[in-house]
Amino acid sequence: MKWSKSLFTALAAVVLGLIGGALLMLFTGSNPIEGYKYLFQGGLMNVERFGNTLGSATTLILTGLSVAFAFKTGLFNIGASGQMLAGGLTATALALTLKLPKELMLPIIILGSMLSGAIWAAIPGLLKARFNVHEVVATIMMNWIAYWMVYYTIPAFFKGPMLETESARISDYASLRVDWLTKMFNGSYINLGLFVALAAVVIVAIILDKTTLGYELKAVGFNRHSAEYAGISVPKNIALAMGISGGLAGLAGAAFYVGYAYNMQIGVLPAAGFDGIAVALLGANSPWGVAAAAIFFGILHSGKGYMSAMTKIPPDIGDTIIAIIIYFAATSILFEHFYDFLKKKLKTAKEAKAEAAK
Repeated sequence: MKWSKSLFTALAAVVLGLIGGALLMLFTGSNPIEGYKYLFQGGLMNVERFGNTLGSATTLILTGLSVAFAFKTGLFNIGASGQMLAGGLTATALALTLKLPKELMLPIIILGSMLSGAIWAAIPGLLKARFNVHEVVATIMMNWIAYWMVYYTIPAFFKGPMLETESARISDYASLRVDWLTKMFNGSYINLGLFVALAAVVIVAIILDKTTLGYELKAVGFNRHSAEYAGISVPKNIALAMGISGGLAGLAGAAFYVGYAYNMQIGVLPAAGFDGIAVALLGANSPWGVAAAAIFFGILHSGKGYMSAMTKIPPDIGDTIIAIIIYFAATSILFEHFYDFLKKKLKTAKEAKAEAAK
């Protein structure tokens, strides 16, 4: 079954990544067993740290979904960071401008950030559809346009009272953090973005696997010429696929800048946009796989600081483990061939055993 092959590939990448991390710890004179003990404790040891893990995973789920959705439709959206910035800037602007009850503010912020991310990604989609401009080039350029747009807009219109490099603090009525959720997880930075991310997982899974729209989008991705011959509008579906992908990244911007953080800083291209590529690869571009991979990376991100504090192992080891896992996930074709080889061997052995029993 396809899911079993994907699961085998993901587990193989994770195991090899952990082995690579263990070797690095040994090379630096550290105990890998102790290192991994504190690494996973740092993300799971109590309710607060588990809440922080889910908070870190929230953004990764949405950026992973963004990249995975584009992959599923034959596109490579490397612009999730710029789309996050577009969504985050819109969310920050709405949060600092409007003064409405929280029940009205949050839907407006969520919809505004999603629309901004969708527009930001739809531009490369239209360039791809109309002029065959490669989406990798176009989305990279849009990343830097978003970067400089934030760089000039925040100090000009939304700067805080102390520093020019960050916006004013997001008020509680406009924040995705809510008291009942914060108290449930003992003060962690988990926020309502988690529920938005989980809802997005379900919706994307339904769109891709259960709707005509999903079929058309995947058909264009698999073979645009065959899709066009079948009467499917290729330009429309390319632009739409990029728009949906960007909308997911825009939601990540809202979850990060008015949920995880309390303000928006300039001069930073969010790493979560690029980490989403790793999450999508490890999750085999499946919405459910993306959610699982994001939580795993959330554990690593939350635990690496605790590991460093308890063992003096550099926190960069945690990032290196993620990089090794990405490398092996990117070479998934080798694991798939190995899986097929093992399956064939087991089938042959089973047939031989059945023949000998006759």
